[in-house]
Amino acid sequence: MPSSPPIIPSKQHVYLDGPKARTYELAFAFRVFRQFIKGFRGLHFVGPCITVFGSARFKEDHHYYELARECGKRIAGLGFTTMTGGGPGVMEAANRGAFESGGYSVGCNIQLPFEQQANPYMHKWLTFEHFFVRKVLLVKYSYAFIIMPGGVGTMDEFYETLTLVQTGIITQFPIVLIGKAYYQPLVDYMRFMVEQKTIGEHDLDLVLLTDSIDEAIEHIRKYITTNYTVKPRKKLWWLLEKK
Repeated sequence: MPSSPPIIPSKQHVYLDGPKARTYELAFAFRVFRQFIKGFRGLHFVGPCITVFGSARFKEDHHYYELARECGKRIAGLGFTTMTGGGPGVMEAANRGAFESGGYSVGCNIQLPFEQQANPYMHKWLTFEHFFVRKVLLVKYSYAFIIMPGGVGTMDEFYETLTLVQTGIITQFPIVLIGKAYYQPLVDYMRFMVEQKTIGEHDLDLVLLTDSIDEAIEHIRKYITTNYTVKPRKKLWWLLEKK
């Protein structure tokens, strides 16, 4: 009986070998450090952002694509930069809405063997090797987060962002779930978590669930204008930052 092909390509088995040589670990740490520095330098002057998360799989004629496109347009209207994961689907739609409305549009792309090609509606984008580096940068420059319907990656981004806000690691910026038909079961399960005392009842207040772009943008606008004054960053010649 022929043997089945390995689930994981052989070149990736190195991750299952346990501790590596010190030189390997040092090279890995340096590679990650370089990605962070590239991200910090590349995104330092993109301005205050609002990050839109969502599926890479929705096509141009999908309702959620249109909603995400409107989100990008409205974010531009607030004077904020639209930031996404830089790929197709919801990410493309949000970037496109900002791009076509005269707003600034940026992305943090990821190296994947499928799906994730940079969309054409960004003024600036960077591509990263590791998801954890990418997620840090998607959160670091944003004052609010809009989560459109999406899959496992979107759930990961939503829950990590919510955890960071819940634990006070980052400021209590607004988190908006758009799509009641899609996300109501998730919110219901969070209520079940409250009943089981695995989260606090006040944690539900950290998330707004809505179908209305108007409500989402007003929620974000009110919170930001009430709590923050956004100041532009100055460029420093001695860091080789261009005027």
